[in-house]
Parts: sequence; C-alpha cells; structure tokens
Amino acid sequence: MTATRTTDLRTGTTVWEARRLRGPASEPLRRDARTGVLVVGAGVSGALIAQALAEAGEDVMVIDRRGLAKGATAASTALLQYELDEPMIRLARKRGIEATRRIWRRSRLAVAAIGERARRLGIDADIHERCSLYLAGDRLDARDLEREWAERKRAGFEVELLSRRDLKDRFGLSRAAAILAFGNYEADPRRLALGFLKDAAARGARLHCPVELAGFESTARGVTARTREGLTIRARELVLATGYEMPEDVPADAHEIVSTWAIATRPQPRNLWPDHCLIWEASDPYLYARATTDGRIVCGGEDEDFADVATRDALLPRKTKALERKLARLMPWVDPRAEFAWTGSFGASRDGAPSIGRAPGLARVHACLGYGGNGTTFSMMAAQMIAADIGGRPDPDAELFAFQR
Repeated sequence: MTATRTTDLRTGTTVWEARRLRGPASEPLRRDARTGVLVVGAGVSGALIAQALAEAGEDVMVIDRRGLAKGATAASTALLQYELDEPMIRLARKRGIEATRRIWRRSRLAVAAIGERARRLGIDADIHERCSLYLAGDRLDARDLEREWAERKRAGFEVELLSRRDLKDRFGLSRAAAILAFGNYEADPRRLALGFLKDAAARGARLHCPVELAGFESTARGVTARTREGLTIRARELVLATGYEMPEDVPADAHEIVSTWAIATRPQPRNLWPDHCLIWEASDPYLYARATTDGRIVCGGEDEDFADVATRDALLPRKTKALERKLARLMPWVDPRAEFAWTGSFGASRDGAPSIGRAPGLARVHACLGYGGNGTTFSMMAAQMIAADIGGRPDPDAELFAFQR
C-alpha cells in the first residue's frame, strides 16, 4: 500500500499561531512498535478519534509527519456549524429528502457533542455557543431561502427567517433575507485539537511526531505499517485521519481539493455585531466571518477548485485584498484590514457530506475525508462512528456516510 500524499497544507501566518501553546508531549518513534489502533494524523480529526478510542479503553498510537496540530487544523477558521455547505433543498435532489434530514440531524448532534465533550473533559479552547446567519446570495436568493427555511422547520430545526428589514434592524446587515440558526460553536482550532490529544495521552495514548507513514499492508488479522524512518508498526486497526492526503488506494472519486484564503483583522471589539453570530452566505464562492474572544474579525472564502500549492500561495496577496473589500461591503463600519492572512487546501465532497468508515477493499483500515466547510463537525462525527465500529457497535447512520454509498 502506498503512503499518504504529501503537500503543503497551508501558507502564511494564522491568527491562532499568535499565541504560544504547550501541547502534550510527543517524541519520534525510535523502535518498532505494536498497538491496538494506529491513528495517522494529529490534527483535529486524529485528536477526536484518538480521544474517543482511548476513552473506550483501546490501546492507541498517534503519528504525524509534521507535529501535533501543525497541519490544516491550524489554518481552520473554526466556525463549528451543523449546517452543511449543501443546503437541504439541494441535497434532497441528490440524496432524497429522508436521507437529507438524517444527514443534517446527525451533523447537529455532532456539533453539540463537540461543546458537550469539551466541557466534560475540561478543555479550554475559547469554545462559545453561537447562532449563525445564512445570508441570501447568488446561490440562494430570498425566495430560495424561504424554501430552505421551511424545509429546515419540517426537519425539526429551530430557525428563523429574517426579512431585509429584520436583518438590518437586528444586525445592521444589508441583504435580501437570512436564516437565523442556533446551537453552533466557535473555537480556537489548535487549542481544541491539543486539548483532545492531551486527554487521549492522559488515558494512555502514545503520541509520536515527526513520524511519516511510508506504506502499509492490511489483512484480516491486522495492519503492518512502515515509516519513512525504516520502522515497523503492527496494529489491529489503522485509522487514516489525514484529510485529503490519502493513499491513492482509498477511493476519492466523489471528492475534490479546494483552496481557500482567510484573514484576521486587528482587535476591534466595539465594532462587532450583535451576538457575535457566525455569518456566511448562500453564494459560490461564499464569504464567512466570525469574531474571536479578543475582538478580531476572522473572514474567509474566495475558494477555488484547485490544489496547486504554488498557484494558491501566489494568490494570497490578491485574495487578501478581495476579502478585505468583501468584508468592508458587508460591514461598512469595521476596519477590514488584515493583520493576519493565510491560505490552505482541504478536501470537499460533491454532496457536502463526508466519507467516513471502512476503506473499501482494505481490511481493518478506516478513513475519513471530504469535510468541506464543516471540518471539525465532521471530525466529531468520524470519531463517534469509527470508535463505535472498532468497538463492535456499528453506528446506525454509518451507511449515510460510507465510501460506497
């Protein structure tokens, strides 16, 4: 089996890197090893999966070629939402209305679990519950948003439909309409990942970085992984939590690689909007914004469907200016100038839902990819489903997110 693909997942300085953090201890792997479950990837997906497995009593080892939370997780803007990139009225055309409702409901449960588990474990990652505003745009206009609102209501979600006047009076924003939703979160993604890794380590998980997977062989009896350093790790189960850096043998036909850009302004707490709602728009590409606890505005978007790192990085100055202009148009009263700017790549699926579960044709190998704009939410979903499967308790929603669905 080939190794995972290698690429530069992000470029620039993210706002989360402004604070020096002390994570759990990790060290290079110095000798051959055995473990119950080998988790490849120490970003937020690997952290949540490792914590869930360790809490369930599994013998867990985590390896990462870069370091703890040093990949795409540090580039996340961490709008932790249950709302998928694909609206319900559009997803229903692809998956059917009943499957769509189940997918959205499961996403709602996953985002709630992030806040609940972090509180239970005492993880301090600037986690705050937030409402979200979904603004009318070139993908869904005011009439489409009304249909989307009605479908969400029928599915049991607590949502409000705001008119142009409502939106202006309550939030100072000028759009034709918006859907106001509740029960989402914001967080510092690095602190969140490191917090879950710390809890996993406290329960016995072994963290080894930098260690790069060179390849593996899987059989019905277990998995033998090889590292670039020439060592062997034998495991009962293997979990690939490497984002879109997947081995070529893991099917990704229904996924694509997207490049994105983000900025963070100077602290300006007096310029923030009511309730600090998470804001995003029904456009393609869409703009999204949130506030940080110190009063900065994090704004991202301008996504494009390509993965070439040199092209992506060269666009950073132009995309930064574009985001500043869009933020100024959305909120004329703020200072839109970027104090931090960065770019990164991530995997997205064609229906907005992730692929989670056993990799087809690979015994005892589990994987998760295609997260789109719901990275951390789907990471929790992956942690729940993969831990349940390894523990012999298959998840009732697993077929909705299977690689072959």
